[in-house]
Amino acid sequence: MFDIMKRKLKAFKELLHIMDDLRSQCPWDMKQDIHSLRNLSIEEVYELADAIVDEDWEGMEEELGDILLHIVFYAKIGDEKSEFDIASIIEKLNKKMINRHPHIYGNVKVNSSDEVKKNWEQLKKQEGKKSVLSGVPNSLPALIKAYRMQDKTAQVGFEWDTRDQVWEKVVEEIGELKQEVDNNSPKDRLEDEFGDILFALVNYARFIGVDPETALERTNKKFKSRFEFIEKEAPKPLEKMTLQEMDDLWNKAKIISRE
Repeated sequence: MFDIMKRKLKAFKELLHIMDDLRSQCPWDMKQDIHSLRNLSIEEVYELADAIVDEDWEGMEEELGDILLHIVFYAKIGDEKSEFDIASIIEKLNKKMINRHPHIYGNVKVNSSDEVKKNWEQLKKQEGKKSVLSGVPNSLPALIKAYRMQDKTAQVGFEWDTRDQVWEKVVEEIGELKQEVDNNSPKDRLEDEFGDILFALVNYARFIGVDPETALERTNKKFKSRFEFIEKEAPKPLEKMTLQEMDDLWNKAKIISRE
């Protein structure tokens, strides 16, 4: 165990030295600031997300390394500006993890992960968070944001009792959209009702234990793979094919993907 910890600390120490070298010697790295790194950091997180969906462990290892590099990069810039450094970041994180896990580092007893989540939200309020939703970033993709908001408000009791109730809400929202469409309602009304359906579906996904973002991304990948099969196997330009001809190839792609 000691040798393993020693190896990990050595690797992290070497990374910190590399960042010092890059920041003092590499023209590109010297030029970067928190704003120029922001979009690159977002890109790296999405690349990690892709690797996770694909269960690409080698890819995950690489992308996690890239994200770690960005964390060390931000820490270095913060150190240069006397705002924070890697030590203060980790120390603050350690303190937060200890404070928010009183069932491990204190005398609190819990019987499930749901109780842990409820305690977590209560502790955040005690730390000065003004709203249960204050920890949900505004820039999150809408589907993930909906899931996170619902999950967080559920921890304080704002929750349906059963999944059947949630499904009834989904059906209700679909009916309301259909009515607005039939009434030729303006676009903003259609958007409101369509958004309500998506929000209700996200909630239902949560009740049946499905991550809606992952589910949709899996479907996106499946659609892409099957449509690319159509493009590859098409005997003539797609524009000259009938929908039935393309659908036949689509069904063939479905059969192949199951083999």
